[in-house]
Amino acid sequence: MNIIILGYMGSGKSVIGRKLSLKINKKFIDLDSYIEEKEKDSISNIFQKKGDLYFRKQESKYLKEILSNNTDLVLSLGGGAPCYFNNLDMIISNNNVSFYLKNSNIQLTSRLLNEKSKRPLISEISSKEKLLEFVSKHLFEREFFYNSATYKIDCNDKSVSDVVDDIISRLK
Repeated sequence: MNIIILGYMGSGKSVIGRKLSLKINKKFIDLDSYIEEKEKDSISNIFQKKGDLYFRKQESKYLKEILSNNTDLVLSLGGGAPCYFNNLDMIISNNNVSFYLKNSNIQLTSRLLNEKSKRPLISEISSKEKLLEFVSKHLFEREFFYNSATYKIDCNDKSVSDVVDDIISRLK
C-alpha cells in the first residue's frame, strides 16, 4: 500500500513524509524532487522557462510513473498535484491511502513568508497581507481535492512527531 501525503505548500508534506517513511521503514519519494531529478532542473526554473501547463503535465506523468512502479512507499506530493488532470483519481485508487495535512491559512502564510523565493507561485507577492489573501483563495479553490484524501490530519499547533504518530495510528 502506498501512503500519499498531500496538502498546500508549506504544510510540511516533505518533512512529514520523510520522517514517516523512516519510522515505518518504507521507501520515500518527494514528487517535486523526483521531477527535478528527471527534468534536470529546479521546479522554479521549470515554471519560469516552460510555464505552468508544461510543469503540470510533467507532474502528472511522473506521478503516474511513480504509482505504476511502486506499491509500498511514502509519497509526498506538490501542493497542486491533486488538482490537475486525472491525478486525484490516481491518488485515491485502491492501493493508496492518502493524508491531507490541513493547516490554517494564517499558519501557512507565516511559514511561506520566509520561503517566497523558492516558491514560483508566490515569489512575486509583495506583502504579508497579499500573501494571506492568495493562500486563502488558493486553499478555497483546492479544498475539494484535498478533502478527497482518505484522512484529514489537523496540523495546527502540532509537532512533526505528533503528525507522524497521528498518521501511523490511522494506518493500523
